[in-house]
Amino acid sequence: MMEKDKTVCITGEDVMSSLVNTRQITFEVTDACNLKCEYCGYGKFYSDYDKRENRFLPLDHAKRFWNYMRQLWLSPYNKSIHNKLFVSFYGGEPLVNMEFIGNMIDYIENSCSASLPDINFSMTTNAILLNKYMDYLVEKRVSLLISLDGGEEATSYRVTPAGKNAFDRIVYNVDKLKEKYPLFFESNVSFNAVLHNRNSVEEICSFFKQRYNKIPAIGALNNTGIKDTMKDEFDRTYKNPTESLLDSENYTQIEQEMFLKAPTYRTATMFLLENSEFSFRNYNELLYGKKEIKNPIPTGTCLPFSKKVYITVNGKILPCERIGHQFSLGRITPDTIDLDFSAIANRYNEYFSKMQPSCSRCYARKGCYQCIFNVETINNKHPLCHGYMDRETFERYKNSQLHFFQTHPDAYAKIMNDVIIK
Repeated sequence: MMEKDKTVCITGEDVMSSLVNTRQITFEVTDACNLKCEYCGYGKFYSDYDKRENRFLPLDHAKRFWNYMRQLWLSPYNKSIHNKLFVSFYGGEPLVNMEFIGNMIDYIENSCSASLPDINFSMTTNAILLNKYMDYLVEKRVSLLISLDGGEEATSYRVTPAGKNAFDRIVYNVDKLKEKYPLFFESNVSFNAVLHNRNSVEEICSFFKQRYNKIPAIGALNNTGIKDTMKDEFDRTYKNPTESLLDSENYTQIEQEMFLKAPTYRTATMFLLENSEFSFRNYNELLYGKKEIKNPIPTGTCLPFSKKVYITVNGKILPCERIGHQFSLGRITPDTIDLDFSAIANRYNEYFSKMQPSCSRCYARKGCYQCIFNVETINNKHPLCHGYMDRETFERYKNSQLHFFQTHPDAYAKIMNDVIIK
């Protein structure tokens, strides 16, 4: 157990180092969209985002942040100079503001130097305007994550402002891209499907395998930030990915094809990484054993900016696009980048202090993936974590993971070879 009275801290230097070595910078280039998806994360179910006003992110704001990062990359905190950095475009629908994307790509390419990481461009898109801009996107090798929920009925929540199912328009453009640029399609296009009450894991996987020979990422609806008045409708729309997978007629084959995209494999991998004495993240762990963390940080929250920095259309700076805008950590102003690393660390430490009493008693703390920003009561004196496990609950969880490996004898070797060793 962690010492109850021990305060676990991160420092301003930790925050700065995480930002300097971040893996991804994502710009919300616009909050405008040419679809009106009924479950949109900025739609009727949710209350934790800034008002959508069809705005465009000012190009000078994005350039200012890029130049700010260029200066940080010259600092001794830069440990990832030869690693890949993804510069991503998000929305709304990013292709609605294609002028920004083209100008920003040009600006970044013209600023490249030996001090910068290896830059890769990516985008999340609904593909409605893909036919118009695909030549440019292929030329710049922009990796595309296309949002599509499966067949026509499965995609019926993705509708135009007039309420018409957008399936035909989406697949027309995707099919055109596949036909015109087959090599690009194979290497640079992936899919993201939202699971809900009009589709299933089995139906989604079958559609993408047959039509595009791809395995999509499948995500559940975000269940945080729900308006009180919309909870009943949200619950009717929501579907659990694990339950949907296990309801599939050929769920074992689907699991194997999805691998880490399957919730069962993903959970088993996390369990193996954090709880097995025979899994090693690197050669040093193999030789010298795993280093004991005396005072682990409560929850599974990422260090701020360690994985991503997200810039909203209003210039707010967040550690992830899935976090409510009320939790912004800084802002791009007309004159400067407003980021106070010490203040950010103190804010995280305040949250961690609230969670520590619960985390210190939790038997699942080694493999926790609970983000503090998804604990809806984090601003309360004693927040409630729904991922908390007492001894009995953890034993049931552990036995379920061991049962998974027992019934999937090839899973252990696949995880060790394809995830841990690689």
